[in-house]
Amino acid sequence: MDINNSVALVTGANRGLGRAFAQRLFERGARKVYATARRPETVDLPGVEVLPLDITDPAAVKAAAEAAPDVSLLINNAGISTGTDLVTGSLDAVRQELETNVFGHLGMIREFAPALAGNGGGAIVNVLSAMSWFGVKGSNAYHLTKAAAWAMTNGVRLELAEQGTLVTAVHLGLADTDMTAGWPVDKIAPLDLADAALDGVEAGSAEVLADQWSRDVKSRLPLTPEEFNAAMDRALAALMAA
Repeated sequence: MDINNSVALVTGANRGLGRAFAQRLFERGARKVYATARRPETVDLPGVEVLPLDITDPAAVKAAAEAAPDVSLLINNAGISTGTDLVTGSLDAVRQELETNVFGHLGMIREFAPALAGNGGGAIVNVLSAMSWFGVKGSNAYHLTKAAAWAMTNGVRLELAEQGTLVTAVHLGLADTDMTAGWPVDKIAPLDLADAALDGVEAGSAEVLADQWSRDVKSRLPLTPEEFNAAMDRALAALMAA
């Protein structure tokens, strides 16, 4: 689909990747951009239509869908990372990540799918992660949610194909956002990530590997678990040493 003249809705649009998506959409000719956030007063981009939205609240998701019936491009960007492990970490924190990163995105898709169908099919972008494919001690709840979101994305792609909706999974390593502020390593710029994702939508791509890190991780998936884990240990050590 063409970004030019599209009507887009971006979740988590007040900062980081979401703000970059909203900015790039306008710069690439979107006719309207709905910028959503739990605290709508923190959205500072001129020209956007601001909507309050907590994607973990079904009533708020339904209200957003009713307020934006003209959407042709849904950007599922909002997400959280609590830095929680699965065995020793807080189960409430694990559930919180699942509610946001998986069920929040799925709820948005379920509510907006009829509008997308009515507006010609359109497209959905799910912002995932290279951590869809590997775990790291200290963030395995995030790994769980991104792996589940990858599977969910693959499933809804099949279900929405008949109505002509493109579903694009976007994977990346680290982006230069507040979430990664404490990591002194190379990161993709948010605007570059937004460009890669939107280029993928315009090309009709089911998957976008936005940086070398995500491409390298996916290339290792045919390895055995032992080989994969050893390769990831080496890659992570090299990343931190760079």
